[in-house]
Amino acid sequence: MVQAAATSTNGMAGPESATWRELNALVHARRSNLRVDPDRAVAPELVAALLELACWAPNHKHTHPWRFAVVTGAGRARLGETAAAGLPALGISEPGALNKMRTKYLRAPVVLVVGSAAHAEAHLQRENEHAVAAGVQNLLLGATALGLASFWGTGAAVEVPAVKALVGLRPEDQIVAIVYLGWPVQEAPASHRAAPVVTAIDA
Repeated sequence: MVQAAATSTNGMAGPESATWRELNALVHARRSNLRVDPDRAVAPELVAALLELACWAPNHKHTHPWRFAVVTGAGRARLGETAAAGLPALGISEPGALNKMRTKYLRAPVVLVVGSAAHAEAHLQRENEHAVAAGVQNLLLGATALGLASFWGTGAAVEVPAVKALVGLRPEDQIVAIVYLGWPVQEAPASHRAAPVVTAIDA
């Protein structure tokens, strides 16, 4: 249950509220972490809850552009093999790169391929992709709240047509994220964030 927010002197919820403190702590606690147990399953109901959370990101015109594929078990190797088979067409043929692609998705028990549905209007195409990216942040924060480790990746696999087909996307759709999920075996170190770059316009 969300606690009632304390109010600041102007009547609005302020940084002293419990709701703000909890959200602030959650955002600062999120890490990109691939130090997970690849053999410890993540319950399907937890994954479903995270995907539902992603769909509450802002979405102009309510186009509902989110598309998800949940890749587990032997599907992870199939995803890697499909991606590796498509790399030479992208100019990537080094054996080391191909072998890495074949096995990389085995590092976590769950891999989520997150796509954005294409739109005929260019500005809505961009907004769809932004909405999906915002949804991925919702998902990552939800994973953190559940005690799961997560890692947002992309890489050359997102450009392979056969990968799109495998995960149920059309050629014109875009893969925005490949998210690894699992139970952490080691915490990721805190990282640095630069202060916001702000332009103030007040007149």
